[in-house]
Amino acid sequence: MTSKRTNPDFLNGVPELLILSLLGRRPMYGYELVQAIRQSTQGTLEFGEGCVYPVLHRLEADGLLGSKRETVGGRSRVVYRVTSKGSKHFASTATAWQKIVQAISGALQGGDHGKPALAR
Repeated sequence: MTSKRTNPDFLNGVPELLILSLLGRRPMYGYELVQAIRQSTQGTLEFGEGCVYPVLHRLEADGLLGSKRETVGGRSRVVYRVTSKGSKHFASTATAWQKIVQAISGALQGGDHGKPALAR
């Protein structure tokens, strides 16, 4: 039986970028982030809790996120927020990702020739 792989290996760094982006909009707890990632990417990207929580802990240890235990819906949750250092890091990382996306898109379209490389 084969299992469905939802995310290709080249997505390193994407969970961090999405987490910082989403938490920059509003504070959230871990499972809420898992759902927000799925929803904001229309289900194209699905990072489970086993991916999201280690990234949250690393970002918090690096001072890019802060957390506080709060009661949400009658349950105690650790809610994460982006720090000012995290906002600066997100801005530079998002800019770098946009340049990479443009470069890859250009290369896939065949550079200056306007045709995809495989169509030649």
